[in-house]
Amino acid sequence: MEFQISTDELRKALARAQGVVERKATMPILSHVLVQAKPQHVCVTAFDLDVGLSSDVPAQVSQTGAVALSAKHLLDIVQNLPEAQVSFSKKPNNHVEMNSGSANYRLVGLAEEEFPKLPARESAPWVSISALNLLEMIRRTSFAISTDETRYHLNGVFFEPRDDNKVRMVATDGHRLAMVERELGAELASLSGAILPRKGLLELRKLLDEAPEAEVQLAFVDNLFLFKRADLSMVMRLVDGQFPDYQRVIPKQPEHRLSLPRMRLSEGLKRIALLSTEKSNAVRLGFSQGLLRISTQNPDLGEARDDISVDYKGEELSIGFNARYLLDVLGVLSADEVLFSLGDEHSPAVIQAPDDESYLAVVMPMRV
Repeated sequence: MEFQISTDELRKALARAQGVVERKATMPILSHVLVQAKPQHVCVTAFDLDVGLSSDVPAQVSQTGAVALSAKHLLDIVQNLPEAQVSFSKKPNNHVEMNSGSANYRLVGLAEEEFPKLPARESAPWVSISALNLLEMIRRTSFAISTDETRYHLNGVFFEPRDDNKVRMVATDGHRLAMVERELGAELASLSGAILPRKGLLELRKLLDEAPEAEVQLAFVDNLFLFKRADLSMVMRLVDGQFPDYQRVIPKQPEHRLSLPRMRLSEGLKRIALLSTEKSNAVRLGFSQGLLRISTQNPDLGEARDDISVDYKGEELSIGFNARYLLDVLGVLSADEVLFSLGDEHSPAVIQAPDDESYLAVVMPMRV
């Protein structure tokens, strides 16, 4: 194996791989990337047995071959090379020489055969989709994914094809729920629904952020989700479990509906949450004629309140929430006003953008 490659392009590929490689792996090979020199490019692959990512980087390849190298150390080296180009040469016993200007390294690698093979995907039923829409759907739901490993069926986003080429994505951690529906421009009617894992989804978001206008494709094969664009491909194993009946937790006929200024509400929540208990971030929303009062009490720090003028004409209502959960929802909306739908102090709140039924978030109340 022998090739010369752009330092900056190689750095980008290695930086992508960092989110996938296992840093504390029981199998040392999973903390490595596989570097494959092919006729006109170099392929950099990371795979933790659940999420795999391969990036193709143009290179001047004089001899094909492959070797696995430590992902972290290779990135650290490439980030500090003095020249715009770096050359690689594989030596006996999977050692690799790197040269860039005055810098020279000799790295210990592992054999290509030790690196786990990515699942085969040649015959996948690829469909082209809107990258921008998919990116927005991930952004608007990923904050609600559960991080509780014992509830593995909630450790991802439910991907559910609907009618008219639309797709719905839903995430919940039991305390809040986010649901968005968009037309991706792809026919996925054969898919009954799948849970995309949190780690893979967050890495996919990074890839979409890199080139939101690029043409991308996805596919589902057996228990795999596949993604690709011109210069890279990704594979992730779906979460094996049954996603809960999310429709049951969405209130159907809330008693109170009112419009609130999004930025003013967000600022008020941030101010008052400064004195809330660190673990619960609990604040109380008190609604009365024409007024919303955000307040909190902390026996160790004191109390705080902030009043906002609102168009509320119902009976007085006081309800507690985790301020961070509300802020997460407000942070993914862009409208000047947000629509709050409320029942009583024991009922969840539904938050939407006015005139947009394609997205909603549900936040469960808490005792304050």
